[in-house]
Amino acid sequence: MRSRTYPMSQPITIRRAVARDAKRLTRLVRGSGAYRGRYAAATAGYRVGPDYIEAHRVFVAVDVDELGGRVLGFYSLVLAPPELDLLFVADDAQGRGIGRLLIAHMQSEARAAGLDRVLVVSHPPAEGFYHRVGAVRTGTAFANPPAVQWDRPRFEFRISPE
Repeated sequence: MRSRTYPMSQPITIRRAVARDAKRLTRLVRGSGAYRGRYAAATAGYRVGPDYIEAHRVFVAVDVDELGGRVLGFYSLVLAPPELDLLFVADDAQGRGIGRLLIAHMQSEARAAGLDRVLVVSHPPAEGFYHRVGAVRTGTAFANPPAVQWDRPRFEFRISPE
């Protein structure tokens, strides 16, 4: 099957995730090219369950032209303590501005929830992305074997009131 690319001219919408999205979000996480090789253990067996979707503010970016709306990416905003817990964009949809769109949406949600900051403990290869979208590096989350065997950069989004 040929993969499609998704220019931003395609109709993309961001909507709240629902329990039936859980399997698609899990597949997106487990299939992420950013977690191959050295980082594979981080997503092996990882599951985004319906209970997680119900407990947190999870939003998906979907291609509205595709039947059922193909999930191109998603994020999860945890309110207490404020953290961007998950952010994934499908490998074949990267480089199209979807990650930037999800970050802007997350900032709007954080602002609406009255947050002034949102923490991100980043996957090391995503460090450049977070710099480009305005996150400020605040330190390092050190390895915590066996769960995480590498240091990760810590970032913070400062949420300004409108």
